[in-house]
Parts: sequence; C-alpha cells; structure tokens
Amino acid sequence: MQIDLPPEEANDNANLEEYPIVENPTIPDLESYANSYTGQAKILRLMYIADHCTVLRKDALKLAIAHIENTYNTHAYKVCHDKLAEALGGERPDADTPVFNSVWYDTQSKKAALKLEKLDSDLKNHKANSIKESIRRGQEDLAEHHLDCGNYHDALKAFSRARDYCISSKHIVDMCLNVIKVSIYLKNWTHVLTYFTKAEAHSPPVESLTKLECASALAEMALQRYKQAALHFLRANIDHSNFPDIMTPSNVATYGTLCALATFNREELQNEVISSSSFKLFLEQEPALREVATNFFKSKYDTALKILEDIKDNLLLDMYLAPHVNSLYAQIRSRALIQYFRSYSSADLRIMASAFNTTVSDLQLELIPLIQKGQISARINSEELILKEHVIDERVVTFETTREQGREYQRLVKVEVMRALAIKHGICVTKDSEERKGLFSGNSVPEEE
Repeated sequence: MQIDLPPEEANDNANLEEYPIVENPTIPDLESYANSYTGQAKILRLMYIADHCTVLRKDALKLAIAHIENTYNTHAYKVCHDKLAEALGGERPDADTPVFNSVWYDTQSKKAALKLEKLDSDLKNHKANSIKESIRRGQEDLAEHHLDCGNYHDALKAFSRARDYCISSKHIVDMCLNVIKVSIYLKNWTHVLTYFTKAEAHSPPVESLTKLECASALAEMALQRYKQAALHFLRANIDHSNFPDIMTPSNVATYGTLCALATFNREELQNEVISSSSFKLFLEQEPALREVATNFFKSKYDTALKILEDIKDNLLLDMYLAPHVNSLYAQIRSRALIQYFRSYSSADLRIMASAFNTTVSDLQLELIPLIQKGQISARINSEELILKEHVIDERVVTFETTREQGREYQRLVKVEVMRALAIKHGICVTKDSEERKGLFSGNSVPEEE
C-alpha cells in the first residue's frame, strides 16, 4: 500500500527554509485549537505547528500521536514518534510522553490490510451485480479507508471513480466535495478549482455551497489571487460553515479579512466586510481582526498595523496562511500608505513616519515604488521632508494628445495621396520580391533614403 507523506514531509521539509520558525506563539490553549479540527486536518495542522514552532513542538506531537492512535495512519504515527524523540534530544521523557507502541503499529497495519482486502472484494461484488448505487458507496468506503490510512493519492482516485456511478445531482456534489477535500490535503489547488466549477454547475444546496465557496477561496488564496479569495470567503454562510475536516469559522474570518484588507478599497471594506450582516458573524470569532478592519477603515493605521504585528506569530502557524502572511502584510501596509495620502495635498514625512511606526528613510523607501507604479501621485522633497501631490496639468495633457493625433492624421493623408498617385499613373506593384511586398499598401509608407 502506498502511503503519502504530509506535504512538508513529501518536500523534504523544504518549507522550513521558506517559512520562519516561530519562537513566541500566543496560542492560549493548543489542545482547544487542535480540537477545532477533525480527521486528517487535525494531524496535518499539528504536524505543521511541530515543524515550525520549537516552543510548541513537543505538545503538538503528543496531541497528534493521541489522535493518530484512533486511525490506521501508521506511517504518520512513526513519523511523529521519530520527531518527538528528536525534540526530546536525549532528555528523560515526562510521564505523559507517549512511547512508541510496536504492538499497536503491527496490529493496525494488519487491520488496515484486512479491511482494504474486504473493501476491494465488496466493490468487485457490487460491480458484478451492476448496481450503481452500491458501486458508488463501495468507492466512497474504499476512499475513506485510504484517507484514514493517510494514503491521499489512492483516496483521490477512489473518490474520483465514484463519479461514473452518481445517479443524482446530490451525488455529484458530494463526490466533488470529497475530491476537493483530498485535493486540499495534497495542496493541488488547480484540482480544487476544477471540481468547484463542476459542483457549482449542479446547483448545490446551501449547506454544501458554503463549503464549496470556502474551498475555492482557499485555492484562490494559495494561488495569490487575494481579491478573488476574499470575494469567495465573503459569500460564506455562518450557519453552514463548520467543516472541521478542512477549516473552522475562525479560519474563514481570518483568511477573508486579511485578503480583503490587502485588496479592497475603503468603500468595499465598509460594505462587504465591516457592515456585512453575514460576515459580521464570522468576525465575532476573531475580535482582533474585527478591530483591525474597523481601525483601518477609520484611518487609524498605526493601531491596525500594531494589532496585525501582535497576531503575526499565530498566523505563521497556520499551514495554509503562513506562505502568504508577509505578502498580505506588505499589501495591507501599501494600501494604508496610499489611503493615508489621499486625504492630503502634501504630507510631512516625519509625521507620516510616526503614524506608520517607522523611520523617515525607511518610509521613503516604501513610498518610492508606490510612486513609480502610479499608485501614489506625488513627489518626495527630501530636503524639506515633504510628500507633495503631483498635480497633472490637464491643458498640457490635452495639447500633447492633440499633437499626437495631428501627426497620425498627417501620416494617413500621405498614405492616401501616394495611393491615389499610384492609381492615377497606372503603377502596378508586383509581388515578385519579398522586399517590395506591401510597399504601397495602406498599412505602410516607403522610407525615404
């Protein structure tokens, strides 16, 4: 049986170099956090925390092992024990430190193999009887077993094969949701979006629609399409948002708010996030982010950015958000700088630096690319330390546009005159030479030597 490693393991811990090790986490209760999730999501998230936080490493591995003991995932069990032994580093284990249970390991391996054999046999019988519903259920049972063993690729294949035996729209939507779930574990984001589109075409019920929207949003966020991600998260319904095998309402609030702050203008932030009757309920799960959004809208950028810094370490322990924290934070800060200056024709860089908790020189380095990209229409006066609005003279713009149009009209007139003369004198241009092809066409003018 093929066993799939969790994403970090499969990449030989390449992500450890990409994402920083968190030294000062502020998760108040790791056990409560872990209990918010179920199934493979709980294992993957705890293993991610163990890999990226030295302070919580032992506790995360202990919780992961305790959960794995209720599954057939013997490979993850061994990996977690190996990591725990490494984390202990020769220290004498505490009384509550789990010991590798070789009896459990062998027993679960045998039970998993026997169950797989039985499920395969049952599926063959169902196919022999040609009962579609039985075959579909058999494929789902087989996929769930592969999932319980941590064998994600075979689980994905089994769930996908169930499609040929779906006899209703509900069956197709359920199949798509199952494929999406496993694709998220594998971080196959293109697959997630493909099956979101397929499920959407079958008018999914409201309880399934929120899960589909959030899964699609997660994929869009992973692909750095943050505005699309925010729009999908904002369509979620709090009454149907509890799917702990993927994410929690708290995750929806966190991901959705950060993506919105990075990409929405003030009006969109007010209407779609802060005043939204549906998303407001999600923000109650994360009061810190609600404060960030409110202060950001009120132009209290120093307060908003400080709160974001305070919660940054916790965000870096989220396996799906961590790769995007720095990018989102940079975009949020840039948007704050842009919105801050919109209210002024000139701004004192010293006051502005104080508002953004930085130095004048660092602030100038932040402003330069925004000015170059045209996101801030201003000029920096380094001597007087002033950022002054760059006013465009509309008369000059109109004059230059008119001049350019005049040149174009002159060119077209010359072309038409030349064509008329050629016709008048009976000049016929043959196509015997590539160099002469199209010489007197309306699209070109012969160059003067």
